[in-house]
Amino acid sequence: MNESILNVKNLNVWYRDFQALKDVNIDILSNKVTALIGPSGCGKSTMLRCINRMNDLIPDAKVHGEINFNGENINSNQLDPIDIRSKIGMVFQKPNPFPKSIFDNVAFGLRINGFKGSIEDEVEKSLKKAALWEDVKDRLKDGALELSGGQQQRLCIARTLAVNPQVMLMDEPASALDPIATLAIEELIRDLCSEVSIVIVTHNMQQAARISHRTAFFMVDQDRCGYMVEEGETNQIFTDPQDERTESYITGRFS
Repeated sequence: MNESILNVKNLNVWYRDFQALKDVNIDILSNKVTALIGPSGCGKSTMLRCINRMNDLIPDAKVHGEINFNGENINSNQLDPIDIRSKIGMVFQKPNPFPKSIFDNVAFGLRINGFKGSIEDEVEKSLKKAALWEDVKDRLKDGALELSGGQQQRLCIARTLAVNPQVMLMDEPASALDPIATLAIEELIRDLCSEVSIVIVTHNMQQAARISHRTAFFMVDQDRCGYMVEEGETNQIFTDPQDERTESYITGRFS
């Protein structure tokens, strides 16, 4: 049985007076892909931002509840958010490479964290993990913005991997990509989960079914507050959901 790397207890989130998430409880299992699905505005991306304390950067955001990472509540004032974000990395919907060279993008986190080993070796290793090395090994000094959209997204994944995170959060990482680049990202996700736990937000039901081991379905109540309806093994959620609201969503009766 897989152990939980993240344990979320009674998570509630407000942006000023608006409650975005209510009473979320979920375990994220080690070395598994967990997909968060649900209609727009149900708090999926808010959930990701809570897991690596990016909501700290949003004025008037309030987070109550526990998010235990390896047994420690990440919302504790005793923990450094920057350290948390190096262990719980984030890949965004739109590729966001820095306006630097391909090499410097991947080396960025290593340098700011004072890495003492061979940066060249780590950059190569990370690019190989992100299935990008063969594409760029002869052009590491080229600007990252010269890459295609799919390559830029894999570069962002390599940049995140370089600091050896334990968890990777992905907010619709393939939604801005063409079908071929999307399949490459999906294949990469399946490969990476052997060494990193992944939580992915996706609106693509087929994608969730293809790449995730577990799925959590979120909805909104009459006040537009997001909450989790149910969570379980992906095959069970898609073939035998326990809640009729889940069945209605995955069969397309509402979106």
